[in-house]
Amino acid sequence: MPKTRRADVPDFLTKETLAALNNGTHTQPFDILGPRKCGNKRWITAFQPDAFDVVATVAGKKTPLQRIEGDVFSAPVVGKTYTLTMRYGDGTEYTTRDPFSFDPVISDFDQYLLGEGTQKELWRVLGAHVAKHQSVAGVHFAVWAPNARQVSVVGDFNQWDGRRHPMRPAGQTGVWEIFLPGVSDGTLYKYQIMRAGGTTTLKADPVGFGSQHPPEKASIVRDIAGYGWKDKAWMKSRATRADRSSPISIYEVHLGSWRRRYDDGGRPLSYKELARDLVAYVKFMGFTHIELLPISEFPFDGSWGYQPVGLYAPTIRFGPPNEFRDLVEAAHAADIGVLLDWVPGHFPTDEHGLVQFDGTALYEHTDPREGFHQDWNTLIPNYGRLEVKNYFVANALYWMEEYHLDGLRVDAVASMLYRDYSRNDGEWVPNKDGGRENYEAIAFLQEMNTAVYGADPSIMTVAEESTSFPAVSQPVHSGGLGFGYKWNMGWMNDTLRYMGKDPIYRQHDHHLMTFPIDWAFTENFILPISHDEVVHGKGSMIEKMPGNTWEKFANLRAYYAFMWMQPGKKLLFMGCEFAQPEEWNHNAELNWGVAEEPPNKGVQHLIRDLNALYRATPALHVKDCVSDGFAWLNNDPTQSTIGFARLGNDGDAPLVVMCNFTPVARDAFRVGVPQDGFWEEVLNTDAATYGGENRGNLGGLQAQDVAADGCQQSVTLTLPPLSVLVLRLRQGPTK
Repeated sequence: MPKTRRADVPDFLTKETLAALNNGTHTQPFDILGPRKCGNKRWITAFQPDAFDVVATVAGKKTPLQRIEGDVFSAPVVGKTYTLTMRYGDGTEYTTRDPFSFDPVISDFDQYLLGEGTQKELWRVLGAHVAKHQSVAGVHFAVWAPNARQVSVVGDFNQWDGRRHPMRPAGQTGVWEIFLPGVSDGTLYKYQIMRAGGTTTLKADPVGFGSQHPPEKASIVRDIAGYGWKDKAWMKSRATRADRSSPISIYEVHLGSWRRRYDDGGRPLSYKELARDLVAYVKFMGFTHIELLPISEFPFDGSWGYQPVGLYAPTIRFGPPNEFRDLVEAAHAADIGVLLDWVPGHFPTDEHGLVQFDGTALYEHTDPREGFHQDWNTLIPNYGRLEVKNYFVANALYWMEEYHLDGLRVDAVASMLYRDYSRNDGEWVPNKDGGRENYEAIAFLQEMNTAVYGADPSIMTVAEESTSFPAVSQPVHSGGLGFGYKWNMGWMNDTLRYMGKDPIYRQHDHHLMTFPIDWAFTENFILPISHDEVVHGKGSMIEKMPGNTWEKFANLRAYYAFMWMQPGKKLLFMGCEFAQPEEWNHNAELNWGVAEEPPNKGVQHLIRDLNALYRATPALHVKDCVSDGFAWLNNDPTQSTIGFARLGNDGDAPLVVMCNFTPVARDAFRVGVPQDGFWEEVLNTDAATYGGENRGNLGGLQAQDVAADGCQQSVTLTLPPLSVLVLRLRQGPTK
């Protein structure tokens, strides 16, 4: 096959240009390839490795292109719209439209927004989009790599050869684009990035909508347009479900270990199977929301999703994107919201990810004192760069818009807020004022919350924030971070510390259960018992409890009832609802067998009843975030008893909650009640159905005109050991 230069070539095909095209190093290929006028002729130039010959067809007329040098073919052709037919040595042929004959796809307006870092719908411009361009079906690829010498898209469609489809710059935005006719949904691809020094690397698409199964690393073209949602009624009613006065009880789930199909190799359930089984279970248990541990694509199972490389791709582990939508839609059909654990605070150093994306610290900081997480060996995004901030803000909007998610729980907010987080002196860079606050991250979180709530006020954002940083759940216009809710990590730590003590010593640490009320209304709090409490040697919830088997279960039942009766929304990690005895293991399903055993099933029954009571009783949720919904009644460290009232709006029946955190029964125990009348015993954790011994108050008690606990009336209770009683004022006629 001849590889020598011909004499009759257009002027623009210089020796240097031909060498660059053949070597794959030309930085402006769209200036050469495709149609181009030279003198009074229009030349078509193509680079086609392995082709024996190339023919251009215009309006039925075939014109052979001449091999100029190497694999560069060119000839003068009349007409702008043409196809290329390549014939190979084995006799096969392939015909296609020339990618280098198409106009740019990215508009001038989008180029302006990209350049300004204000394209809030970034995913509509970047990534791989199945589309028609100039009436031709194919895929438009676009990626941000401003410091690259050249970017090519590679895949099975071009033998992963970066010389074949180099991309064109989209103005001065740092974005590269190309439209490839004939490419379709399901195609594997990567970007070949040529760094400034001439070396190349292969990267997954930062805005890709799909990925291969790990450990494979390619992106997959996914057509995410036109799903056909049927959850209009849910979306319309959603505003009432995330409100501070609404009951919010969240079931936190790691999809890979909730259940597994051991009749099929032990694989996790698919999105479609979860749409059936998980949604039905959560509905049965009475939770209002499912919160998913991160499902944006991640390479390492052991990270549980907290080290993402594909923030715009639901992980392929459980199915393609539309099947994830099936799961969300099934939840909505069952009146259950879906929250996503979202990780904008760091990303891993996997070579195919964001690290040194275009040969420079593009998404991350150059200085490791600002850009390296010592705890997790990950990289910290450079929120001070407009395009990087835009990437993450747009990602938050993407999950709401494209997957109808009902909110985001933002991971590790504390690590974002402080420059010295988990660092020693000399290992961090102060802000411009010499302080430790990360102004850029704070501005990012404020912008993200403003954008998300501005796009749809009916969603909710939740901060996992473990410090005393002020106004996390206050509006941005008031100086807050703008989150809807904050996890109450202090409440969790204090109360679990108390419950882990032998009851004989609890009197000395009574404040651990009562002090959290002093700051319970400074933020809009969620009380979390999350996955972090049942891993890394911390033991399961049941194993945290002291005593013999009966006492362990009684302690746990009392703790859960205390949690549900306290002000604040609720979150419980999977398996905790039936007192799984083992620590959570992400490599195996929950111990569903033990859930059928009487003491465990009793805890599960209790959680179901707590959810039902919480949702049906306004006094337990309408004032979760305001102080006048709570009042102390009994508070006796010497007996380890705690009593309080929960109050709703005018006309809502009040509740009285009485807790006994010792294994000693309290007979004839007097507690004040806020109103006269008959007080029904609506929940007793010592009930036999929960695994208790059925000691209680025969359905309720009539208030007596005996003052106690600052109230004019009181009742005399039988208070079982290690138990919580809940009394509700009966409204209407009394017996």
